[in-house]
Amino acid sequence: MTTTAIAQAQSGDAIPQPQRPGRGGSDAGPRNLMRDRQNPDILVPPSTDHGSLPNLRFSFSDAHMRLETAGWTRQVTRRELGVATALAGVNMRLNAGGVREMHWHEASEWAYMLYGTARITAVDPDGHYFVDDVGVGDLSLFPSGTPHSTQVLGPDDCEFLLVFDDGDFDEDDTFMINDWFKHTPNEVLGKNFGVPASLFGHTPEESERYIFRAPLPGPLS
Repeated sequence: MTTTAIAQAQSGDAIPQPQRPGRGGSDAGPRNLMRDRQNPDILVPPSTDHGSLPNLRFSFSDAHMRLETAGWTRQVTRRELGVATALAGVNMRLNAGGVREMHWHEASEWAYMLYGTARITAVDPDGHYFVDDVGVGDLSLFPSGTPHSTQVLGPDDCEFLLVFDDGDFDEDDTFMINDWFKHTPNEVLGKNFGVPASLFGHTPEESERYIFRAPLPGPLS
């Protein structure tokens, strides 16, 4: 960071200007001063910076917010951040009792709990299931193609960060269990789960629930 940029960044009341001794000049505006103060080395780049380095960050605050009945989600993918060819990120918050519908996708997923507690459920290709409760600082991995879901334990909300190993991942294009139920004969579902076929055929009219409210789950035991 240049000496001028450091001085400007440290002076909270000063208006940073795109200049250093013998270079640049003032900017009378209109300005986004908050952004300029966050990016001192972009406003006043070092003399060795010729502007050829691609943008390496994109704030979740600039991402589209998807609002659902029991929470919200937003994502940063290669669409928003061109250099993110191998990673995509999702920030999600579920209201008390909220459920992220069981779903699966080709990308592997890491989940890091930022706030609150939740119950995660996963099913592997052999039909073995995993259920556990997670809290702040816990990290979970859902391998490619693994059906999984998340529900808030409450009584408060929960928030988490998801990271995927595919920059083209799209949180709005995952395969939901409700979709599968609606496109699979009840007889097949009954045989698969070992229960009467009459228990199926009552899925919601909408093709996906995505994030929805449900009663708080009981103890893990």
